[in-house]
Amino acid sequence: MNPLKSLLLAAGAAAALISLTFGLEAFVSYQLATVCAYLCAVAGLTVLTGSGGQLSLGQAALMACGAYSYALCANALAEAGIEGPVLLLAPLAAAVLGAALLGLVIGCAAGRLHGPYLAGFTLALVVAIPAVTSTFSGLLGGDQGLWITVEKRPAALRGAVSNEQWQSWPAILCAVAVMVVLNNLLRGRFGRQLRAVRDNDAAASLSGVNVARTKIISFTVSAAAAGVGGGLLAYITQSASPGAYSLVLSLYLLMAAVIGGIGSLTGAVWGALIMVFLPHSINSLTADLPVSADMAQRLDGNLAIAVFGTILILVILLAPRGIQGLLSAAARKFRVTAPTAVPAPSTPPLQPQPQLSTTKGQP
Repeated sequence: MNPLKSLLLAAGAAAALISLTFGLEAFVSYQLATVCAYLCAVAGLTVLTGSGGQLSLGQAALMACGAYSYALCANALAEAGIEGPVLLLAPLAAAVLGAALLGLVIGCAAGRLHGPYLAGFTLALVVAIPAVTSTFSGLLGGDQGLWITVEKRPAALRGAVSNEQWQSWPAILCAVAVMVVLNNLLRGRFGRQLRAVRDNDAAASLSGVNVARTKIISFTVSAAAAGVGGGLLAYITQSASPGAYSLVLSLYLLMAAVIGGIGSLTGAVWGALIMVFLPHSINSLTADLPVSADMAQRLDGNLAIAVFGTILILVILLAPRGIQGLLSAAARKFRVTAPTAVPAPSTPPLQPQPQLSTTKGQP
């Protein structure tokens, strides 16, 4: 797919999703914005783990860096009396820059680590988030986090557009932009080098690929995508706190990438949808069960994790390539087995038959 066609398809998808918000309830628009925020983080993890083969459990820490960068920049701009689009765009840029710088540092430190060693290193980042916020409580707000001053919807739209609907629009645009950028990267030279490093870094190095640089770039790109997700989540919830970016979120992000299809950006869409709507559906079902209050309290949240883990096990056993891989295989099978019209054989024109001569004297 050429870049122009990709941009037109992305613009059409963004326009369709924004138009869809006019028919959704306010809470569903909020959920859609949350899906877009998580999609950025899951897509970044797909690039790092699915295409690069580098297992990371620190995606929540990168989202937290993006969220706190957004919060600090937005509050500073609000105190300076700055309003309008700058109060939205500048904090988002700060979120991307802050998370990308952290990803660059992680990539430089983890460039020589593989497998469980890399997973343990990135896991330490998530575990350290509460300690960092407590140490710099004067700046980061400690355990309570930070409340964020965000750009409200324009006065001309306040009678026709809800606040949740307005918040979903920047989230949709940012998610589509992240998907376009990552798709172009994976389809280009960097994507080929990244897959070569994943398959065999020694062979990739012999082929002229700079393995260390490729890994560092993949960490930086994945961190920047997670920073966009963290900034969007801070903008949607108007807060940034360490409890929102715990180890559970990192595991959820990884499970969402695997369930959706770890090797496909389209799979990240399925993973983000499941990550938002599945726990909400299970919690709603739990609230309607005829059980005691103590049992309902135990089931709340825990049942969603159990169901998520069960789905993960089933996907690994039955569909190792995730939902997107299953759909792609079904589409290929349908194309192969679909009946095709066989053209009727054409009848060759009649050829004139040679006639026997009846001339006298001829044998």
